Amino acid sequence: MGVKISTMILFENLGLRPELLKAITTRGYKTATPIQAQSIPKILAGHDILAGAQTGTGKTAAFALPLLQILSNKQNQGHRPRALILTPTRELAAQVLEFIKDYGKDLTLRSTAIFGGVNIRPQKAKLRNGIDILVATPGRLMDHVSQKTLDLSRIELLVLDEADRMLDMGFINDIRKIIKLMPPKRQNLLFSATYSHEIKKLADKILNQPELIEVATRNATVDTIDQVIHPVSRARKRQLLSTLIQKENWKQVLVFTRTKYGADKLTKYLISAKITAIAIHGNKNQGARTRALADFKRGTVRVLVATDIAARGLDINLLPHVVNYELPEVAENYVHRIGRTGRAGANGKAISLVSPEEQKALYGIHKLLRHKIPVEIIKGFETNSQSPPPPKRQNVFKNSYNRYSTKKPEKRNRFSGRR
Repeated sequence: MGVKISTMILFENLGLRPELLKAITTRGYKTATPIQAQSIPKILAGHDILAGAQTGTGKTAAFALPLLQILSNKQNQGHRPRALILTPTRELAAQVLEFIKDYGKDLTLRSTAIFGGVNIRPQKAKLRNGIDILVATPGRLMDHVSQKTLDLSRIELLVLDEADRMLDMGFINDIRKIIKLMPPKRQNLLFSATYSHEIKKLADKILNQPELIEVATRNATVDTIDQVIHPVSRARKRQLLSTLIQKENWKQVLVFTRTKYGADKLTKYLISAKITAIAIHGNKNQGARTRALADFKRGTVRVLVATDIAARGLDINLLPHVVNYELPEVAENYVHRIGRTGRAGANGKAISLVSPEEQKALYGIHKLLRHKIPVEIIKGFETNSQSPPPPKRQNVFKNSYNRYSTKKPEKRNRFSGRR
């Protein structure tokens, strides 16, 4: 089982080479997060990893830094990739690649990302030129395999990032096919925010005597996020949102809606209220989504309105505010949404605009968190709704991993999420 790290661990004490430590220092980091402190030495030692880490804990660095070091210790003798990182979404793939290029800039490793929504020809050209590290979404990777533009026979290290999300999106069959294309002897790292029966079966199939790492209770939120609920009628939500943005002078806020139509409609309203805003969702092509995220990061747009496609993986440095304009249908997505703020020890605020019709969804979130989110009534936007108290429940990630437990598995465990 994973050992809890309670003291501050310096990156320089984790066995990383000088080039990586220089890149870490350049970005202003000195101490590792718990997931990094536990994972990096074990990965460097060659162990398989099964890690459960809440969003915003620094898991990308937890696997990317040791991966860069392992591959840099020996030169690639051919053009085929030696490491494969599978991610569920285009945005996450692009961000993981950005991280790898940034932290590995002083190393002689070649990396690229392949994902859908963009022209496949430039990707083919990069693969032909040879790479060491490949970041990919399962669907586009299988496209390259079918067109014989990708050979995975030299993969030494496999990373499944946000494995639960990939299974939720229906990639399990592609993942099984991809695994068969790689050498049986390799190092495997599996990262998942939740733990279900499907994740256990996948872990049992691909991991070899893995080290189990858990850094926080599943579906918990980090302490650096200040959460609050503002009760408001559904009809007045957009007015309250624009009032908060202007009155509090928010410069950068990520707003979540349930639907693509709702995201576009809210964006138009904010623009009409003289607030710069842009929407990002599945109907936008990859170029538009990339530009929207870039404008938001630069600060040329104050508000990024998103559906849950952006709930995981978006790494926006020091994002101060996240707003749940509408509560998510699945309670676990609340954790993933608000995890875009309060990252890597920074403080952030998560605001939920809750209408009377959303009390059932709010009850589910309270049940998941095992505590009630504080309520703050904004004068002029009052409602009379109240939510019932959450029931007590236990939530322990490691005990659910029945491969290492003598207890009989439950018919449906608490990390099952959506079926």
